[in-house]
Amino acid sequence: MSRLTQPATMDDLLLFRLSRLLATGGAPVIRLCEGRYGITRREWRLLAMLAQQDGLLSSELAQRMQLDRSRTSRAITSLVAKKLLLRTPRPGDRRQATLVLTSAGRTLVEELFPQVQAINERLLSVLAPSDAQQLDLLLDALQRSVDQADGQGGLPKANRRLGRRPARAA
Repeated sequence: MSRLTQPATMDDLLLFRLSRLLATGGAPVIRLCEGRYGITRREWRLLAMLAQQDGLLSSELAQRMQLDRSRTSRAITSLVAKKLLLRTPRPGDRRQATLVLTSAGRTLVEELFPQVQAINERLLSVLAPSDAQQLDLLLDALQRSVDQADGQGGLPKANRRLGRRPARAA
């Protein structure tokens, strides 16, 4: 039996292991983004996605990236202030704006992506090519499973206020 399928401790849980891998494996990306380019990892992810698909609405970008809309909006505002992103009002509905990389934003992505790609390659270098291909297929299968199950778990909607400590009386 695999410890993934029969977890006995927190260290055996798939999501915990993936979270730990993201935290430790992603640290070089964070240092690169923040230290060299003055952007957060979230901002990097948004820029990289827009480099693939310019012209998305903020809500579309948040959904595509699986990010909270309010945090996405704050990151977009920051990227606009840094002159890496433009909000272009849609004709006929000025309440909606498409997001487009500026030339500085596109240059940043073109410069940063190969460096992030090299970090990705270093992470995967411990795997044989066939293992990396198998991992890719397994990740796709897990994502499809999660996508299909989304909303079918019978769990209550998240309410982050319930997890907070009550305010102290004055």
